[in-house]
Order: sequence, then structure tokens, then C-alpha cells
Amino acid sequence: MTVDSGVVTLAGRLDTMAASDLWPKLMAQAAGGPVVLDVAGVTALDTTGATLLLTAEAAGSGNSIRGAPPKVTDVLERVRTALAAPRPKPEKGLPLLARIGKATWNAGRNALGSVGFLGELTLIALGTLLRPWRLRLGEVLRHLDEAGTRAFPLTLLLGFLLGVILAFQSAIPLRRFGAEIFVPNLVGISLLRELGPLMAGVILAGRTGSAYAAELGTMSVNEEVAALRIMGVDPMGLLVLPRVMAGVLVMPVLSLLLTLAGLAGMALIMGLFGFPLTTVMQQLSQWLHLGDMLGGLFKACFFGLAIAAIGCRAGLGAGRGPRAVGDAATSAVVGGIVSIILLDGLFAVLYERLGW
Repeated sequence: MTVDSGVVTLAGRLDTMAASDLWPKLMAQAAGGPVVLDVAGVTALDTTGATLLLTAEAAGSGNSIRGAPPKVTDVLERVRTALAAPRPKPEKGLPLLARIGKATWNAGRNALGSVGFLGELTLIALGTLLRPWRLRLGEVLRHLDEAGTRAFPLTLLLGFLLGVILAFQSAIPLRRFGAEIFVPNLVGISLLRELGPLMAGVILAGRTGSAYAAELGTMSVNEEVAALRIMGVDPMGLLVLPRVMAGVLVMPVLSLLLTLAGLAGMALIMGLFGFPLTTVMQQLSQWLHLGDMLGGLFKACFFGLAIAAIGCRAGLGAGRGPRAVGDAATSAVVGGIVSIILLDGLFAVLYERLGW
């Protein structure tokens, strides 16, 4: 940029990088008095450069642009038209009552959608019972491997550490009363009835629920699910049912593995405290019953059903855009964990009423 007798001469490329350097100098010249912007030597101009020229022209009375080549003139006119267009009005926030109503409406619509999804899934499952050859057994086995077999190492590790922590933290206060012998009873009942199924559900929600939502969400974003419907293939039977069956079948196994690993960790801590394995086994056999294990495994099946169904529902309901798959996976994990906690509370009340 050169300045001579009120004429500012610009040459070369006037792109974003050049405009960022010239902006303060050119604006100072334009605001100081009438200037003529000579752009005859400008060889390339982008939107940022055109915005700089038009802003400098409007910065003072009498400023003008001259000598623009045809290509530069075209860019200037397009940017001038865009700058002259009316700005969109900022959206006003809804009042409090309207926001509450909108949130309630969305919650009700989502609830109705979930009920419809469960109803459709139930019909597909009943239809599969009547026509078992329609079930894709290979898909079920594949999802069993992904949700179950590949989760065994994490489940065993988490269960072992959970048993170690529970035994150690329980033994410290019980030692004051000389009651460390009751640590196996406490840890065993906690794992069989509550913590085993609950922690296995958290593992399934974090690994499998999010994976289901991400897979089906990607298919929804790429319109593969819509293509299946156009071809006359029901996505519920092809995509959802095998995943839900895998979730229901794998949850009791994960729960049992986590419980056994937790008992092994508890036995290790009891051995460090001086209690032999035979004593630990005797305490467990006296206080634990088959009903405790069956009750935990029974509700684990419902945990698996809820986690798999919520993951598939979140994936099929994914929106459009780059955040759709991530939002679906987050919704699946959060919804799965909340659902198993609510179900655990319902089963606790039910078992208490049944005296189980």
C-alpha cells in the first residue's frame, strides 16, 4: 500500500491474510480525510478484501474506489449487495411459561415415541416366536460376542476390584467390634442382590448401549435405515431385535461373572486379614441362598432389555448433522444408566413386598 496526495494505491493479492495486515493502516487513512482507493493493480480479491475496501470507502465522506478490474468489480458488487441486505432479527427467548410448555410437549412426545417403539418391538418379538426362521441367528451371535465375550476382561477386572474395595472398607469399621468374620456375608449379599447386576448394567450401557446408538445413528444419518424401509425390510426385525436379544441374554452372564470376581477379590482381602478360604466359604454358604442369585440374575435380564432398547431407540431417532451420532450415544448411555437405577429401585420394592 502506498499513499500519495490522498490516493491510496493497492496492488497484488488482497486476500484475508493481506487484509488483516492492511486493515488498521487503511482504516486510519480512510478516516483522516477524503481518499481515493486505487485498486487497478489488484490481481485477486476475496470476500475479506472486498469488505475492507467497502468499509474504508464508507469510513469517511468523499472516499471512493477507482480503477477496479472487471473481476474485482464483480466481487465488490456481490459483497456490497450482501452488506446492504437486512440483517436477520435476533430471536427472542420464549417466556418462562412457554419454555415449560415446550419442554413438557417434547417430553410427552418422546414418551409416546418410546411407548410406540416398545410396542413395535414387542410385536416383532411375538412374530419371531411364531416364525423363528425369520430371526437372523448369525447377527444374534455376533452381537453376543461383541456385547458379552469381549466385555469379559473388563467385567472380571471391575468385579475383582469392587470386591477388594468392599471387603477392605467393610473390614476397617467391623474390626473395632471384632466382627471381621461377617465381611463375606456383607460383600456376598451386596454383590449378588444389588451391585453385581447394577455394575454389569453400567458396563453394558457404557460399552454396548453406546455402540448400538452409534451404529444405528450412523445408519440413520446416512439414510440406510430409510433405504431399508423403502425396500420393504423392517429395521426393527433386522437391526433392533438381534441387538435386544443379545443384551437380554448377555446381562445375566456379565452379572454372574462380576459377582464371582468380586467374591474372589473379597476372599483375597480376607486371606490377608488371616481368614482361610474355608472360613470364607463357610460364611458364604450359611448366609447366601439360591434365591439371592436368582433374584439378581432375573432383574439383570430386564436391565439388559432396557439398555439395549434405549440404545437402539436413540440410534434410530438420531437427527441430522455432525453432532447427531455423538448426541445419540450420549443419550443411550445416560438413559441406560438412569433406567437400570429406576428398575433396581422397583425390583427392590417388589422383592420386599414378596418377602424375597
